[in-house]
Amino acid sequence: MGMLPFLDQPVLIHSSRVMGECTMTPEQCAYKKRYWVNWYQADHHYALPTVAFFMVAIGLFIIAHITSSLTPQSAKKRSIWFRPVAFLRYLSYKTWRIAGWNTQSLGVCLLGAAGLVYFLSMMLGPHPYYWPNTMEISYGDSPPIATRSGFLALACMPFLIILGAKSNPITALTGISHEKLFVWHNWVAWAMFVLALAHTFPFIVYHMWKGDIREQWTSGGVWVTGVVAIIAQAWLTFMSIPWIRNRYYEFFKATHFFMAMVFVIFFFLHCDFRMSSWDYFIATAVLYTLSWLYSQCKTWFEHGIHHKARLVPESEETLKVTIDTAMEWGPGQHIFLRFVTCDMHALTAHPFTICSVPQKDSKNLNQLVFYVKPHGGITGRLMALARKNPDSQIPVLIDGPYGGVSVGRMEGFDKSIVIGGGAGAGLTLSMIEDFVRASSLTEDEKELKIIVATRDPGMRAWYVQALEDLATRQSLEKPVPGLSIQIHETCASHVASESKSKELEAEAGVKVQDVHSNECSTSSESLPAELFGVQCFTGRPDLPSAIYQMASSEGKSVCVVVCGPSSMTHDVSAASAEVQSRILAKKPGNARELWLHRENFSF
Repeated sequence: MGMLPFLDQPVLIHSSRVMGECTMTPEQCAYKKRYWVNWYQADHHYALPTVAFFMVAIGLFIIAHITSSLTPQSAKKRSIWFRPVAFLRYLSYKTWRIAGWNTQSLGVCLLGAAGLVYFLSMMLGPHPYYWPNTMEISYGDSPPIATRSGFLALACMPFLIILGAKSNPITALTGISHEKLFVWHNWVAWAMFVLALAHTFPFIVYHMWKGDIREQWTSGGVWVTGVVAIIAQAWLTFMSIPWIRNRYYEFFKATHFFMAMVFVIFFFLHCDFRMSSWDYFIATAVLYTLSWLYSQCKTWFEHGIHHKARLVPESEETLKVTIDTAMEWGPGQHIFLRFVTCDMHALTAHPFTICSVPQKDSKNLNQLVFYVKPHGGITGRLMALARKNPDSQIPVLIDGPYGGVSVGRMEGFDKSIVIGGGAGAGLTLSMIEDFVRASSLTEDEKELKIIVATRDPGMRAWYVQALEDLATRQSLEKPVPGLSIQIHETCASHVASESKSKELEAEAGVKVQDVHSNECSTSSESLPAELFGVQCFTGRPDLPSAIYQMASSEGKSVCVVVCGPSSMTHDVSAASAEVQSRILAKKPGNARELWLHRENFSF
């Protein structure tokens, strides 16, 4: 009793479902036992349907994933396949930009709306909300709306926890990488929090009416555990708002798991093994433990603890991190790095997009390469360390790889365009090397266009040097057919030049073209320009026009990959959605299909 002060005794897995003898009139007893208000069956009537709702949604994506994997390539070139696919892709790519913020895609919003309708219908549809209690007659101390919202919230918990795990069964079954599931982790958290509030306030209203709320608080452990749980839940939910999380990311990471443990523990005590409530905790514990153990085993046993990260400042705004490893990965994938330092950063792992492809050296090792744009926290500290001690090394733990463009996916398209902005420019290097390798092994006519945009004046120097290193590794002696690279510099000096051009245009009444050079200017850049078709420009690239031009080849298939700031991702997504609408409308002079991959991590 002393060890478990908040739990009823004796502690069981399930509480009894025996209602006991009803002492009211037959009509009143029948009213209390109705399907939607029967307290002793509430978990069956509300929690289980919620589980079924989530499972049906996941099942649809599993079916789509299996169908896409098993359908022959010959069938995918027919209208009966690519037009329905174009419709689904339109839903996935169509977004809006509001006040500098990207909305979720139309498809995500529609699926979220389905969830909203379900939860509102289940919570607000059944009546009554409160028992018609009087001072003489009591149907029960749990208001029906509080009971059903509580079990609806409880059923969300396993999915909420699993959607936040890097290695999880949903990703394994649907093929959707964990970072793309994060939006659902966030939205399910909000749904659960609102349901928790709808569970809490009716009890306050009821016991204030009854006049015993102070007594309930002082003598009932269920109130204490419930309040602690909902405070922890509120912290987790509001701290996960994107602009708060991004601004205080290090603090968010340091506190998120601790508050999550507080929430789960006190929520567990609050449920007090009522009916099947603890079954949901058992399911959550099993699924999350397996997911966590899988990622930990990959870190400690597959990758080991011997890795060291070499830090080199490439420019004032770019840090190069390299790690020698025996692991394998695919183009565009990302991994989580835990830098073993003597501060709080050693407690958290951070995602970084890999900017290289496996390339065995004389020691049979590959080299992971990352180009990092330092912000606050760990990346800023690493940059400071690299400036102080160039080429310094620091122990690091590896978790991954995750996500990325699946092996062979880009090779299945006739044309590809890869767009990188800021730190996302590093992603394009792995795509280039993968294309160079593939082009040397096949005679198929493929096309790859690279567009890089950066504000960093020193970016072009290290990028061109990386291309030279790539040419040396691949023993290139002649231009790569089908490959072209555009580097767009958008730093302050160039922006000022563009502003001056607009002023001249307004004064003279003529159109002043953006200043650009068709080839890189310095002699050190002539070799990459010749081998890779590098062109250097000033000003921002016209990304929609580039995508429309790429997708204007009749009957061709096009792959688009983007990694960069939110405004860039929106422009690319909007253009890709427009191409899907053209495919649906059967407009002439359009590609057969266009597939978009958005890489969320870059750093």
